[in-house]
Amino acid sequence: MTTGSFTEETDPFCLATVDAAAMLFDAPWRRYGVIGDSLSAGTGDESTGYGNKGWPDRFAHVLRQVRPDLAYLNTATVGATTLDTLDHQMGGMRDFAPDLLHLPCGANDLLRRSPDFGRIESDLRRMYDLAAGTGAQLTVFTLGRAYVVPVFTDWTERVLTLNDLTRALAGEYDAVVVDMWDHPVNSRPDLLSADRIHFSTAGQAVLASEMVRALAAALAHATP
Repeated sequence: MTTGSFTEETDPFCLATVDAAAMLFDAPWRRYGVIGDSLSAGTGDESTGYGNKGWPDRFAHVLRQVRPDLAYLNTATVGATTLDTLDHQMGGMRDFAPDLLHLPCGANDLLRRSPDFGRIESDLRRMYDLAAGTGAQLTVFTLGRAYVVPVFTDWTERVLTLNDLTRALAGEYDAVVVDMWDHPVNSRPDLLSADRIHFSTAGQAVLASEMVRALAAALAHATP
């Protein structure tokens, strides 16, 4: 998969590792955890000109430039719903005791004939409650508009509703939101993998850089 004239070095949305590490030079985190689905796992096809890594591994690599002793655990599973994450991942992650924890936004919860948004919100809230109990700084993505499931004619409305839930819960729990809904990268014709769902590694590189930017901004805001 190609990305036009861009490579990882020339992509305007990608940060070089040294620059990303400099932005997080005062990051306090030493235990980085990731739970959830394929978006949390960093699933995606390789793009020419970009390293073959998903966003969480990329981000962990940046953090290790600042904290060489960083402990990193990613338990994300392709296809996991929020309830799956609660039942099969949250317990182990709480035992890991992260101080930085990435949460899923519930993308697979939408893959129903008629999503029950009341149940989705309840499951997400339970996840946030348990995650907040770790004391970790929480992070989350919103879904980008490039992610489309054509079989559902109301897909855009589903995503907008889920993204609104994500933003609202993140606000309640002081989670850092990396808002990808209207990010310019969504307009790239070759952003998605062959499955037309997951970002390619070019998109994964952008996700990692946006996570760095969002957390750097949060750190700057928290500094007296």
